[in-house]
Amino acid sequence: MAAAAAVLRAAVRRCRPAAGALLHHRPIPSARSLPSSPPLGRGLPPLPPLPFSAGFGYSTASEELVGPKVKAKARKNPMKQSRFDFTKVDAALLPTVILVGRPNVGKSALFNRFIRRREALVYNTPGDHVTRDIREGIAKLGDLRFRVLDSAGLETAATSGSILARTADMTGNVLARSQFAIFLIDVRDGLQPLDLEVGQWLRKHASGIHTLVAMNKSESLDEHGVLTAAAGEAHKLGFGDPVAISAETGLGMAELYEVLRPLFEEYMSQLPNNGLNQADPTTELETEAHEGDESKLPLQLAIVGRPNVGKSTLLNTLLQEQRVLVGPEAGLTRDSIRAQFQFDNRTVYLVDTAGWMERSGKEKGPASLSVVQSRKNLMRAHIVALVLDAEKIAKSKSSMNHPEVVIARQAIEEGRGLVVVVNKMDLLRDNQRLFEKVMDAVPREIQTVIPQVTGIPVVFVSALEGRGRIAVMRQVIDTYENWCLRLSTSRLNRWLRKVMSRHSWKDSATQPKVKYFTQVKARPPTFVAFMSGKVQLSDTDIRFLTKSLKEDFNIGGIPIRIVQRSIPRKASAKSNTRKVGPRVARMRTDKRVTVSDPSLS
Repeated sequence: MAAAAAVLRAAVRRCRPAAGALLHHRPIPSARSLPSSPPLGRGLPPLPPLPFSAGFGYSTASEELVGPKVKAKARKNPMKQSRFDFTKVDAALLPTVILVGRPNVGKSALFNRFIRRREALVYNTPGDHVTRDIREGIAKLGDLRFRVLDSAGLETAATSGSILARTADMTGNVLARSQFAIFLIDVRDGLQPLDLEVGQWLRKHASGIHTLVAMNKSESLDEHGVLTAAAGEAHKLGFGDPVAISAETGLGMAELYEVLRPLFEEYMSQLPNNGLNQADPTTELETEAHEGDESKLPLQLAIVGRPNVGKSTLLNTLLQEQRVLVGPEAGLTRDSIRAQFQFDNRTVYLVDTAGWMERSGKEKGPASLSVVQSRKNLMRAHIVALVLDAEKIAKSKSSMNHPEVVIARQAIEEGRGLVVVVNKMDLLRDNQRLFEKVMDAVPREIQTVIPQVTGIPVVFVSALEGRGRIAVMRQVIDTYENWCLRLSTSRLNRWLRKVMSRHSWKDSATQPKVKYFTQVKARPPTFVAFMSGKVQLSDTDIRFLTKSLKEDFNIGGIPIRIVQRSIPRKASAKSNTRKVGPRVARMRTDKRVTVSDPSLS
């Protein structure tokens, strides 16, 4: 075995120089010419680069061989950092970018890419418009932060008064508060005549805005001259060099960052103090004071209802600006538009949802997506404003139809506060008798249809005339403060003793014994009744306690939850005492004395 191993080692030593010479095209050296024991890493000349080393990934100590790998890594270097910290800039002072273009070029998809969540509806409808309103969000691109606006598709040939003409007017109004614009084109379709018309419209209405052309949907195109030809066509728009991107896959976001970074830095340098927030001690003290008060946190308000009841008009009235598209057409709103405003030093987030319809299974395209999105926004809201049509109530002699009852009950089941807004009261002004009848009948009928919650506030407004705006917000804030209410345990137990004494029990022997009553959470208020004994509170008793809570603490219009917990009885005295055996009477003896002094015995 030892001889065979020695022969094998000698063969391996003879083969090494032969293989190296064969690869590097050198003559095979003889055994005599080889040094006896060359030092490791010294005495050998550098190997020339192989023609196939880059392809197969060979690596040696030579720098020439690893050169292509270093270059490949250099192309993947991270993006350069901006010299401004945009996270410390006030949101109102961030640069504003509006996304414009003809319909179905991917503006909403790029908006979702910027804000990093699927908020805008995206659907492939070449012959229709999905986005009709202006949507706003805070975009994140690397370390850049900016406000981004998603606009409706522009069609310059739209007839006056049509939906497309109204969306174009709304986009033109929003351009006044934008500093930059990203003009999107579909690179797969090439430059269309409508793209040229949109470019002319931008030069006319946005002459003072820096416009950047982005060739979207470029992920499926190769680099063999196709993108170069498309970029040559995009130069006809007259807005400089375009950027090839893909809003769906994220392709080209690094190149877009390199283009936007110097523009944003120049904009920020022109702001006083570079737009950074100043430390305001008054604001900090107020923030610290409100940290433990949940009612001072931002309020999420969702406006829901059937189609064409005036939800978008109510949102414009609350914001006091034309933020969303309104009109006589039913189902005009598709996206759930989110807007922020201040009311009485309180931040309020408004969400205008699409018209709530019964699911028939026949919804297709954007309509089906709108229904799903409306239900999601209902779950996220704190307070739900259910909008009713006063004219339809007067004609049908019924305050709420089945879809509206479903909305109200689902809001209550999800633990949300509910405010009912009866809109279009201006249409009943000429008929005073009908006007008063509606105002009297609606609260009573709502209480009958939704018996789970008492004291639901009802506000009568005219959103078209702007009447009732303050009343709506007052009721919303009052309901929100009740929704965030917290009561101390001592106060609740004092209240419980009074309530239990005035409640008529059928049999005092079977009366449930509530040990103590406490609140475990708010939003909505949730209470726990700790019971002593086997007798539990019946449904009638729980309804009595719920009604008493709402009446005594004035917390109507919100759902209240009461949970029962049983306290195990204390173990009996027999089980608690240790078992001790019979005592053995022991006599005191002195054995030592007995043994040591036998004379005493």
